[in-house]
Amino acid sequence: MTPMLPPLFVLRHGETEWNRDGRMQGHLDSALTRLGREQAARQGAILSRILPDGSQAVSSDSGRSVETARIALSGLGLSLALDPRLREVALGEWQGLTLAEIEAGWAPLVAGRDPMEWKFDAPGGETLGALAARARAILADLSAPTVIVTHGLTSRVLRCLALGRPPEDLGRVPGGQGVVHVIENGTAHLIAQ
Repeated sequence: MTPMLPPLFVLRHGETEWNRDGRMQGHLDSALTRLGREQAARQGAILSRILPDGSQAVSSDSGRSVETARIALSGLGLSLALDPRLREVALGEWQGLTLAEIEAGWAPLVAGRDPMEWKFDAPGGETLGALAARARAILADLSAPTVIVTHGLTSRVLRCLALGRPPEDLGRVPGGQGVVHVIENGTAHLIAQ
């Protein structure tokens, strides 16, 4: 997949109230914090320096991603397409719960495991395979340099696939809010300032 991809500029949404509180969002939503809006503005400043002509922009249709995209893309002259395939992994019964509530209620399922793995085992939630299928479909549709505004786990899986790595490597790629992950010619780098 990597040789056919245009340059990608991948953004995770800015900090939300639920991120700050340690509450799992999944397909649910909460508003950006002041810090989250500042992170989105920082992403916009980065994009203004590096974005090539002819770029396009697509975002998850979740409110936190749309707000991040609107802030980050302000003044760049790009129209924004919304795509539900870029939503965060569905967390089933765990959506809206705090990490502590999940650890207390489902200790045998999560104890001692990396959250990058156990979040895909949420009762009634989405599997890693299903998220990877969504990410592959998005990548297959891209034909121009693209800003992608999405979520933590979705971003990681998308970037793994764009780099020719298995989606199971999602814990081995960097995360972060307020940064831009650039993937071009089969390589990745992170721009934080």
